[in-house]
Formats: sequence, C-alpha cells, structure tokens
Amino acid sequence: MQAEFSGTLLIDFVIAATLVEWAVLTLLWRRKQQGLPPSALTWMLLPGLCLMLSVRCAMLGLPWYTVMLLLLAAGLTHLIDLRRRWIR
Repeated sequence: MQAEFSGTLLIDFVIAATLVEWAVLTLLWRRKQQGLPPSALTWMLLPGLCLMLSVRCAMLGLPWYTVMLLLLAAGLTHLIDLRRRWIR
C-alpha cells in the first residue's frame, strides 16, 4: 500500500484526474451549452495544476527555479482568474 503513495505516483494521478475532469466538463458544455464555458473552467483549474506540477518537481528534486516558476505561474493564473471574475 505504501508503494502507491511514494514518489510522484499519487500527484500524477491527481493531475490526470484533473485533466480528465476538464476534458469531460468541456465536452458536456459543448454538447449541452450548460455549466461553465471552457475558458472559465480552464482559468479555474490552471492555478491548481501549476501548484501540483510544482509539488511534483520538488519531489523529483528538480532545480529550485523550476519550482519557483511553477509557483509564479500558479499565482499569476490565479490573479487572472480573479480579475476575470471581478470585472464581469
């Protein structure tokens, strides 16, 4: 059981599940025009994906600047999402 939670396997699963969720919700929106449009959904999920990728990079021992760039991307995409919601 512990082997499943070691390394990056768990974070890989969460990233894959998030991407599948995005794809399914986008397909549903395109078919029924209900729910969130794909552009709003993308800006909602992107900060979390950047955070998960930064954790994965840190777990793999990649250089600090890789982790920092992904954290910066998470913050910037979060701010963009907030701004898009605030202006509407």
